[in-house]
Amino acid sequence: MLTVRMFRQKAAKFMPSVQATARFVHNVMDEHSGRIIMSPPLVSLDLPDVWAPKFTCSDPLTTDDDSKEGDAVVIDGKLIAEQIRLGIANEVRRMKDSIRKIPGLAVIMIGDRKDSQTYVRNKIKACEETGIKSLLAELPNDCSEDEVLRALSSFNKDPSIHGILVQLPLPDHLDEERILNVLSLEKDVDGFHPVNMGDLAMRGREPLFIPCTPKGCIELLIRLGVEIMGKKAVVIGRSNIVGLPTFLLLQRHHATVSVVHAFTKNPEDITLEADIVISAAGVPNLVRGSWLKPGAVVIDVGTYPVEDPDSEHGYSLLGDVCYEEAMKVASAITPVPGGVGPMTIAMLLSNTLDAAKRAYDFS
Repeated sequence: MLTVRMFRQKAAKFMPSVQATARFVHNVMDEHSGRIIMSPPLVSLDLPDVWAPKFTCSDPLTTDDDSKEGDAVVIDGKLIAEQIRLGIANEVRRMKDSIRKIPGLAVIMIGDRKDSQTYVRNKIKACEETGIKSLLAELPNDCSEDEVLRALSSFNKDPSIHGILVQLPLPDHLDEERILNVLSLEKDVDGFHPVNMGDLAMRGREPLFIPCTPKGCIELLIRLGVEIMGKKAVVIGRSNIVGLPTFLLLQRHHATVSVVHAFTKNPEDITLEADIVISAAGVPNLVRGSWLKPGAVVIDVGTYPVEDPDSEHGYSLLGDVCYEEAMKVASAITPVPGGVGPMTIAMLLSNTLDAAKRAYDFS
């Protein structure tokens, strides 16, 4: 049996990090004598993923001399989303004509994040265009948690509202877990309720709703004819909103999935092996052309607002992927904007329609 002393002696021959681990184990055993499970609670290990943003793609890059800019197919998420929304609008009309009911979506937005305002504005507009009723509750950045819960509870009780969306991320002083736990499971069209996430993770179970952005990413791959089963996929970023559910959804589609985050050593080497790359780190130009396997399919979820006086809204969006470089290497890529964003909204409308059909037992 390897005692702590023996472990420390062996560790002295290896890296300093191993020596540090040995000291940690020794200290924990001294301080918590008699404990059976020595591992700390998982939440105590949580650290923020902090990447260094890059606003330009100015670093030197070596690519295959035969590569030509523009080789990659640009995946038109806007066009595909419009086709999906047309089908949703037809279903909403059919529901209205048949039972005199329409789906209803409520959105709760806290604060004045530019990207969140853009998303919410586009979601409300999309509801109007497809015939879905929409309500918006706007709360200030310094609102209390009780104010958010009151708005949420009101929508939970409203029978004309079938989907509720709490626009994430929330300000730091609000408890995201507590708020999402109050959200009615049957109205969780964003798919973030712990039960929906748990059902997504477990084989043999079907969540009521799949989170919209991951669902949109997979829909793009399927409509593009990309084979997922058995392929190597890398998800960059591990947020509860996109990274984690994307990882789970790719697994359910039988891909072999790796997750790259801010603490990953040599993330470019891992990403370079992937047939499918879905990046959701929110860091401009993080993924260089040198990170990509020739012929890889790249889905860029990242949206980073930068000031742009020439833009209608005073800012423009950058993606995680250095687009110009990726075009020379990838077989297909989503642009930013115009790629994943419209698909996210289309999936939200689809989930809301499904919720209304379920509530009215309409098929």
